[in-house]
Amino acid sequence: MTSTASPPWKVGRLAEASGLTVRTLHHWDTIGLLSPSLRTAGGHREYTEDDLVRLYQVLALRSLGLGLESIAACLDAGVDPLRLVRDHLAEVEGRIAALDTLRGRLRRLEAGLSDEDRDGAKGGLPTPGDLLEALRAAGGGTEAEAVLRRHLDADGRAVLRAGAAAAGPAAHYLLHVEWPQLYRRAQELRTAGVAPADPRVRKLVARMDELGALFTGGDRRVSAGVRAAWRDDPAAVSGDPQAPADAWRDLASYLDASRHPEATEGTP
Repeated sequence: MTSTASPPWKVGRLAEASGLTVRTLHHWDTIGLLSPSLRTAGGHREYTEDDLVRLYQVLALRSLGLGLESIAACLDAGVDPLRLVRDHLAEVEGRIAALDTLRGRLRRLEAGLSDEDRDGAKGGLPTPGDLLEALRAAGGGTEAEAVLRRHLDADGRAVLRAGAAAAGPAAHYLLHVEWPQLYRRAQELRTAGVAPADPRVRKLVARMDELGALFTGGDRRVSAGVRAAWRDDPAAVSGDPQAPADAWRDLASYLDASRHPEATEGTP
């Protein structure tokens, strides 16, 4: 029976086809981001179809602005890049729709206020709902930010804004796509009965903590405030109205047990 598998790719041919350099592929092999599955008798790298799939995933995630370490953590944690891109697209389209709705409200607000300025009449004023929506837009008053205000002072919120600014274009992806995906994966492991000390769980937790440090600058006070906000109202902070507080608190305890496995030793 003849095999339909394509022959392996030499590093030079793969570099040319992908638009990368041989040096880049060698570097990615060295850091473990993309290592060839095969080696010739002379030690030369050879890439299989599975390696090409991972290369595509790496390039797709890099196009979103992620660094190499973030990409490696994503892929090694079992995060599906296609799911991430689709989630990201849905999030962006949702934000566009919300902004379009807000634009209509602001235009009605502008027209109403202009009518009042012109003739003093109040009949053209916008509705209270329009005014409240405009106030939220002016103050950035999302539900998540309202919850964070209860647990962080102005300095703490400034730290988070600075962290988001430092992350650049990847900030939205990291916060709204990768982070929720990591939590979903952790919840799947928890409900499947996987122990908190399992390496798969600890890898997810390590990535979550890495993202946390990225946005909090390693400030423990800010990190504690963010965690308290999550425990207070996970639906608002996550942007998922279906997120039940009790289930999220169970997950938070599960993740904490992964961070401190020694605390659960001897527990029946």
